[in-house]
Amino acid sequence: MNKPDNKRGLVLVYTGDGKGKTTAALGLAVRATGRGKRVLVVQFIKSPERTYGEKIVFDRLGIEMVQKGVGFTWTKTPEEHRAALREAWRYAKEQVMGGQYDVVILDELNNALAIERFPVADVLPLDDVLDTIKSRPRHVHLVITGRDARPEITAIADLVTEMKAVKHYYDEGIPAVLGVEY
Repeated sequence: MNKPDNKRGLVLVYTGDGKGKTTAALGLAVRATGRGKRVLVVQFIKSPERTYGEKIVFDRLGIEMVQKGVGFTWTKTPEEHRAALREAWRYAKEQVMGGQYDVVILDELNNALAIERFPVADVLPLDDVLDTIKSRPRHVHLVITGRDARPEITAIADLVTEMKAVKHYYDEGIPAVLGVEY
């Protein structure tokens, strides 16, 4: 019988239409940091132009969080989004492959790969993403969040959790809540 390999980095995917994907990943970041792991969070959609509660506390905790996006797809031009996604992927890949982090969270990468309002395959190539996941340094754990995870990604993941929406206060007309959503 083969001995389990607990030194190998894992690929964890949090997806689905329910709330809690990023929240789960950020909880894992706190846990890993508490255990002395070096953690990086790369946010593919969120923009540094806005203030988010997780960024504020991660700065205090010493958890590196980099926001590479320009916001929701309807807030900027396709060209602005494409440029941001190109840079986000370049940066994320460099950090993953560099091996200096134990945990790299690719927040909303699934959302970015699923954009249909404008082409993204040339600036965020799925084949390159898959190759990076497969060829990353052995110790690096990857956490990938966002709706609509590609089947190619879930197929190579070690864990896939699908968040399911059962009830949401948005349906009651309650907007995003400070401290809950951002």
